[in-house]
Amino acid sequence: MSVKIRLSRGGAKKRPFYRIVIADSRMPRDGRYVERVGTFNPMVPKDHDDRLKFNEERIKYWLGVGAKPTNRVARFLSEHGLVEKPAIYDQTKQDKPRKKTLERMEAKAEEEKAKAEAAAAEEAAAADAPAEDAASEDAPAEEEEKMSTENVAEGKTDEVQKKEENGDLPDFEDEEEEEEQNADALQLDANVEEDDDL
Repeated sequence: MSVKIRLSRGGAKKRPFYRIVIADSRMPRDGRYVERVGTFNPMVPKDHDDRLKFNEERIKYWLGVGAKPTNRVARFLSEHGLVEKPAIYDQTKQDKPRKKTLERMEAKAEEEKAKAEAAAAEEAAAADAPAEDAASEDAPAEEEEKMSTENVAEGKTDEVQKKEENGDLPDFEDEEEEEEQNADALQLDANVEEDDDL
């Protein structure tokens, strides 16, 4: 017969209370036991005296005759130096995320990395753009100043200048050409009046 030192549950629903018992390993958890050697009450604080009580002499006796404590009881007894602390192994798969979760996490990390790179590129472009904008803004101002000084030197007013820019005024290089065009226009008007009289 293999003998275990284990916990047997008592108490009410959602208010557990455990007895530390010496029982045959084939018996049910809350079934028949050989001897009760202590109690464990998880409902009280960890530093409370009533949380864990056991008969040290009887536990030493049962350990001496070959009784094996369960992992939970072995942890309690190791705190008092009766047995070695059991090794608690890391879970191999249950504590790790599943395959699809890992894929989602990787995809999300890639998206964030792409967004960060795009933001860095925009910042770099924005840093370069002000220098170019400042240079392009200075150039039109200089051109306008040159044109205004040329117009003043030629004696043109702003209205005449605007009409020339819009193409409303014809450009005459010589005054003679201008007079010839005026004379031609007068002749055409005279010819039209004669045709009307006939």
